Amino acid sequence: MKNRKALYGILACISIGFILYALVYNFIIDPRAEEFLSHKTGLKRELNLPVWLNVMYVHVASACIAMAAGLLNFSQRILETYRKLHRINGYVYVLSVLIVVLTSGYMAPYATGGKISSMGFNALNILWLLLTIVALVHIKRKRINQHRNWMIRSYAFCFTNMLIHLITSLFHQGFGFVYATSYTIGLYSSIALLLLIPQLIIRNLGQSRDACHQL
Repeated sequence: MKNRKALYGILACISIGFILYALVYNFIIDPRAEEFLSHKTGLKRELNLPVWLNVMYVHVASACIAMAAGLLNFSQRILETYRKLHRINGYVYVLSVLIVVLTSGYMAPYATGGKISSMGFNALNILWLLLTIVALVHIKRKRINQHRNWMIRSYAFCFTNMLIHLITSLFHQGFGFVYATSYTIGLYSSIALLLLIPQLIIRNLGQSRDACHQL
């Protein structure tokens, strides 16, 4: 129980911090995404900036809603006390993920790093949507534990952007790689980590639950 509360506390701090950062940076500090767009060179498709920016705003806002909704639904107190809120909020999460995936699909052809990055984002979008659908199917069939585990897998993808930029900064600023190459490495490394880390969390939670049953 203590491990679960500690894990949720860490998750809440990271999620809230990143939501605030994403909103402030994308809507106040750099609303025209000038720094991000400066790295997009050699695009094969002409970028319609007003449309791209509007799609980006929807993308960022939906990603923040998905992150907040997912965080709220991992609260044991809300699950036990406000089941209706948990259920409604779950649909908000699913809808937000769908919007994020659709907007990401529009932006994928303009991804930094070219075609290989575009392919990575398309694969990521398909994975996230599938993981979320599986989680939804499990709860419809009253499989609580399976639903929780697949939601952990799905929710991990809310941190895609954060991981990509952390790894990109590591390779670009730390190792001196070209930014586009660093970004592509960051993208594919993030996909691998977003599939691996949830498995470790699920295993840890399962071991904690088994230990409690043995006491």
